[in-house]
Amino acid sequence: MFSLSERDLEGHILGCGDGPASFNAELTQRGGRILSFDPVYQFSADEIHGRIQRVYPGMIAELARNAAQYYWTSFKDPGHLGSVRMSAMNRFLDDFEKGLDEGRYIEASLPELPFFDGEFDLALCSHLLFLYSEQIDAAQHIEALTEMCRVANEVRVYPLLSLDGRLSQHVPGVLRYFNERDYVAELKPVAYQFQKGANDMLFLRRPGV
Repeated sequence: MFSLSERDLEGHILGCGDGPASFNAELTQRGGRILSFDPVYQFSADEIHGRIQRVYPGMIAELARNAAQYYWTSFKDPGHLGSVRMSAMNRFLDDFEKGLDEGRYIEASLPELPFFDGEFDLALCSHLLFLYSEQIDAAQHIEALTEMCRVANEVRVYPLLSLDGRLSQHVPGVLRYFNERDYVAELKPVAYQFQKGANDMLFLRRPGV
């Protein structure tokens, strides 16, 4: 979903609002450098596991209700997708305590991050910004993206659809705001195909990088 190249994977990556995802564990296993932040990392592995168990049935039911909004090619059906996601979350849980000790999981949240300017080569944000466009307004999107651009040379955000399955109303304003300030701000197509209409990611690079 982020069109990551081998060169991208060799850089220092920041996962923004990663939650119980397995990317950190998987990239670390293959020798990559990654740090993930999320407010949920304040909880223990057992507490996070309990939260997953509570929301999992609802997640599957929601996917089943809205099955027509997705391409069922990589996954057979909502149950298959659920099992894949649960496997990924279990991989995260197996890695979580070790990752905390190694400083790979940090409790933090946008729009203020405890990192140095340009500390990361690439910041990735999945299923947070734009998705919750009703809860996070345009100004908050801009503030969060500006902070991500401060700490990383390049920022990629996917998907750009809000919860109703339509392109977020904040996308045009965000592009305009950053392009007027000499950032590189554009939409780039991705090969990943699951949610219908989620064909692009936001690509941002701050001035002078």
